[in-house]
Amino acid sequence: MSRLAPVISISHGGGPMPVLGDPSQAQITKSLMTKVPKILKLGTDEQPKAIVLVTAHWSTNVVTISSAEKHELYYDYYGFPSEAYELKYDAPGSPEVADLVYDALKENGIEAKKDAKRGWDHGVFIPLLLIHPTASIPIIQLSVLTSEDPATHYAYGRALSSLRAQNVAIIGSGFASMHNLRHMFSGITKTLDYKKLNQEWNEVVTDAVTTEGAEERAKKFEGWRGWKGAYDMHPRGGAEHFLPLIVCAGAAGEEAKAKRYKDEMVGLDIWSYYWE
Repeated sequence: MSRLAPVISISHGGGPMPVLGDPSQAQITKSLMTKVPKILKLGTDEQPKAIVLVTAHWSTNVVTISSAEKHELYYDYYGFPSEAYELKYDAPGSPEVADLVYDALKENGIEAKKDAKRGWDHGVFIPLLLIHPTASIPIIQLSVLTSEDPATHYAYGRALSSLRAQNVAIIGSGFASMHNLRHMFSGITKTLDYKKLNQEWNEVVTDAVTTEGAEERAKKFEGWRGWKGAYDMHPRGGAEHFLPLIVCAGAAGEEAKAKRYKDEMVGLDIWSYYWE
């Protein structure tokens, strides 16, 4: 079997803070700078010819694909120093790869459209500034769905999996372990009870991610809202930071050898998952 490009579900950090050097983001920043480039085999003959990135910060009614040759940046965060609004990431887009993505989705019954005007949000350019600062690999940004339907997101990932044989890597940019801003700002995440709940949650997520067989894995993710702690980690109507992981789990196909790494943030274990 030919080599497949990797699939990675990353934790992208809080706003622009990983790039600004905020101490609270130190572990996530280090992982984005060191671990992810190795997984992607950047700087080698096997580095991907393009990266398809599913971002938590773009929710649409149908899967939407950035399709221009060049994209502006959306500084979709507020209250940070001026330098956060001067960041640049000049990687090219690729209308050709966008067409491949569109065709793969349509062939698998996933409704999709292309958008040549949409800029890249911080779920794209913040991690990529750390992962691949030379910005030489074309990037295609994809949305998650406002429906938050897990079966559709998993099928969406299954459709993308065919691109891996063409050396197109897939990145899910979100925060699978926990994204509840109200809890983060309240300080409840530092309590022993919340840390225990987060640990239990991470164990269930890892069990689903590492389940053998694409269909069995799909069944587990379809029931994720019933997992203990689901609404504490991702509040009702706020699943957008978990959905990129579901897409990645689908894109992994029949591969069962999921790997993971851990970072610490707000006193919690924040996990990222990958298949290579």
